[in-house]
Amino acid sequence: MNVKIISAILVLALASMACGFSIDLPKQSEPGPEVKESITVAGTGSSEMRLTISFGAGTLKLSPGAGDALVDGTAVYNFEELKPEIVKENDSVEIKQSGFKNLFNPKDIVNEWDLNLGTMPIDLTINAGAYNGTFELGGLSLTNLTVKDGAANVDLSFSEPNPIEMSILRYETGASDVELTGLANANFSTLMFSGGAGNYTLDFTGDLVRDGIVKVEAGAGDVQLVIPKGVNAKVTVESTLASVNHSSGWTQNGSDYTQDGEGSELTIIVKMAAGNLTITD
Repeated sequence: MNVKIISAILVLALASMACGFSIDLPKQSEPGPEVKESITVAGTGSSEMRLTISFGAGTLKLSPGAGDALVDGTAVYNFEELKPEIVKENDSVEIKQSGFKNLFNPKDIVNEWDLNLGTMPIDLTINAGAYNGTFELGGLSLTNLTVKDGAANVDLSFSEPNPIEMSILRYETGASDVELTGLANANFSTLMFSGGAGNYTLDFTGDLVRDGIVKVEAGAGDVQLVIPKGVNAKVTVESTLASVNHSSGWTQNGSDYTQDGEGSELTIIVKMAAGNLTITD
């Protein structure tokens, strides 16, 4: 049989089969009335608890004030998929939005969490997408802090010292605007920050009571290190394309920038693909 005739028969067969099928596209979710819901999680006394907050897009606020409870706050949302879910397992708690990924091109989204955290030792993890975050963590007893987010706008601060030692403070982000202030009050041993092409400020004001190691990795963005005068600090820059500017109190020796001071020491290693690094007080 002629090849052209066979091809024509196949095309007709496929066309007739296609006529018998229909494609159901995902139905676009529609917003409903705004719902304000309380979020309360009891604590376990003085023992350490692990808290994970998994948040989609919207506005997320964290602050002290829950007292003996682990979490006490509210969520406001207008899609049923955004209803918060609390999962507990022994001393581990996750507050999440399991249906956020099921939203199909949502419009007019309202998603706002305002949470207070308690006084017990907390190993805190924040997983979030493209959102606005305001985190006041001063005075909280944080054993570890991990933040992982997407294209975000975040202001994270420690206005008061962490009363216990923090092992690791880890922040991973995308092309974001992130400002971390009062970092000396975090009482960390190691701080690891990584970001894409964004604007990042790491402000080490506060009470530095022990030596700290800081590792910063960034793409083609702007990084600002704020280190008060009188703090014993050394910054090593591992980049051939980054532009480095520093205030007058710093001494340069090759890729090392040093500020003389007293007391505990900050050792900071910065790896940048390109961009601008500013070291200031």
